[in-house]
This record gives sequence, structure tokens and C-alpha cells, in this order.
Amino acid sequence: MCTGLGTRSWRAGSPPGRTRLHDWSPTMADDPTFGVSPADDGIPAHLRHHGDEDVADGLVDLAVNVRLPAPPPWLRTQLVAGIDTLAAYPDTREATKAVAARHGRPLDEVLVTAGAAEAFSLLARALRPRNAVIVHPQFTEPEVALRSAGHPVSRVLLSADDGFTLNPHAVGEAADLVVVGNPTNPTSVLHPAETLLALRRPGRVLVVDEAFADAIPGEPESLAGQRIPGVLVFRSLTKTWGIAGLRAGYVLGDPLLVERLRAVQPPWSVSTLAGLAVVACSGAEAAVEADELTAEAERDRAFLVDGLRELGVRVAGKPRAPFILITVADGERVRLRLRELGYAVRRGDTFPGLSTDWLRVAVRDRHTTRGFLDALRLALKE
Repeated sequence: MCTGLGTRSWRAGSPPGRTRLHDWSPTMADDPTFGVSPADDGIPAHLRHHGDEDVADGLVDLAVNVRLPAPPPWLRTQLVAGIDTLAAYPDTREATKAVAARHGRPLDEVLVTAGAAEAFSLLARALRPRNAVIVHPQFTEPEVALRSAGHPVSRVLLSADDGFTLNPHAVGEAADLVVVGNPTNPTSVLHPAETLLALRRPGRVLVVDEAFADAIPGEPESLAGQRIPGVLVFRSLTKTWGIAGLRAGYVLGDPLLVERLRAVQPPWSVSTLAGLAVVACSGAEAAVEADELTAEAERDRAFLVDGLRELGVRVAGKPRAPFILITVADGERVRLRLRELGYAVRRGDTFPGLSTDWLRVAVRDRHTTRGFLDALRLALKE
């Protein structure tokens, strides 16, 4: 059962324009404040930046979007018991069955992966898109994976003026691969399922990143249970259950597309413990606690949003996920001052379409949030 977050520690170590579509080329002129990655592959280094890099020892972590700071006891028990099986090679058959049962799908419509990040790497290897489109701002790993594989990528940039909502007509007809998050990281916006389905076209693959879908009560607008040709849904288990270090996720969707991803997946890429976690997190006990966690997150998010608005801070869109996106004047100074005061938040300028005035804040328990709001009040006054 849900134990709540009030006694848990989050201390580490213990405005764009209107919606538009444009081509992107990896030149310094496009991103003058950023260099290329260490691999010198032409991909700006900021696209490889993730929230864990904003955290440091001694800081209260509001930068990483993992809801629990540690796995719940029932999951920990399963993982500890699995240590005795580590001499054998991993086998994901039971995990595949568990996911298929949870979502009411045949086995050939499920692929267990080492997190959603592996799924995007498999996608980039399995498909040969000529006109891939990424809906931004969102998780940057899909773009990195596609560009690393040599695929051309265009961006649809959603506007803060529209609450970062998606108009499906903004995606050009020539797009043969479209990737969109739902709910979207970092905006916390949940797009209607009908809006996503309006993106479908003959010859087009639609990928919906639902890494945070299980963090919303009832999982509204999810396509995970719908059997639709040309559609893939990527899921992650790390966000809700505090197992980012295990890398556990899965792909659901069109069996022909799932098989193409399966064909390029390296042997044993999903560890034994990750497979056990997938089974455990797909079961009845997990469903009960997930309901409690999502309800708790809703209350905690409302508390955070109310506190921010009392400070006069603008909250983007209509947040539905266990994180929110805010904008403040002189955001980089505010972010660095928050670090001095002991709080790490996620910088927004590494997401395409956002500037340094945007910050992403993870939803935490009320005690943690009160401390953060006090620190933010000081940072804004200075």
C-alpha cells in the first residue's frame, strides 16, 4: 500500500513563438550558446542534457521526474529475491506476458525494453524515415537517437501562448514518422487522444511517448490499450516506481512495427532484475498503489501550483503530470540562486523551443514543496 512521501528524502547524495515547423541543421548559428557533443557528431550537446545533471550532492532534487526516491517495499522484496537468479541469462517472456495482460494485447504487440530510451534507439535503427518530425518541446532523446542514426529531423514547436497544445495540422503531410509525448515532458500537457489519432496517415508511423501516462489517475487519453495500425506507444516504469537505475519499459503497438524493433534489439538488453520489475509493476498490488500514488501526486501538484501562483509565477498550460513548467524573469539567475539555497530544478533551455527563463519543477510532498517555495520567494526578490 502507498506509504506516502512525507518521510522520504529528496536530498541528492543522501517564451517561444506560434506553432511552426522548420528544418534544423546542426550549426552553431542555430544554437549559438551551445557546442556540439563530445563525440563531435554534429548534435548539440544540450540535446543530451537530462535532469540528473542538474542535481548535486546536498541539493533537494526537484530536477528529476522520478516520483518515488526508492522502490516501494513490495518491489524491493521482488528485486532482492531475484539476486539469486543472476547467474542465468535474462529472459523477458514472463515480463512480456505481464505487460500484455495488463493492456489486453497479444504477445506480439509487446516488446520489453531497457527503458523508453532504448526503445527510441531501436526505433532509429529499425526504421528509415525520410521526413521524421518531433513535436517540441519534449524529451530530447528521440531526436538524438534519430539524428545519431543519420535520419533527417524536423521540429514542430508548440507555443506557450496556446498552452503548448497541439494542432495536428501543424505537422506536414510529408512526415512519415511523428513523435509526440503524452503527457509531454517538460510541459506537463496532456493531449486529447483524438488529437493524436488525427496525426495518423497512410505510410506514417506515429510514436506516442507515454512515459508518464501511469502517473495520471485513470491514464486518460492513453493509446496503450488501443490496437491501431501504424501506432507505437512507449512506456516507462522508472518514473512512478523509483527504479530509474534499472531501466525498465516497454513498447506496445502494431505487431509489424514491434517486430521490426525486436529484430534490432541486442540480446539480453533487459536485465533479469528489470524483467522482474516489469512483472511486479504490472500486477494487481502495483495497480492499487499506483492509484494511491497518482491521487497523492494530484494533490501535491495542486499545492505546488497554488503556491507558485501566490508568488506571481506563471505556470505553463494545464499541468497533468507529476512535474510542471514555469517561467520567471532572469530564469538562469533564479535557477542558480535556488542551487545556492539548496534546491535543484531542471533547466528549460535544453529543450527545443524554450529559453533560460523556463524551469521544470518536479512535484514532491508538501514539506519539500514548502521549503522550495520559501527558497523561490527569496530568489525572486533578489
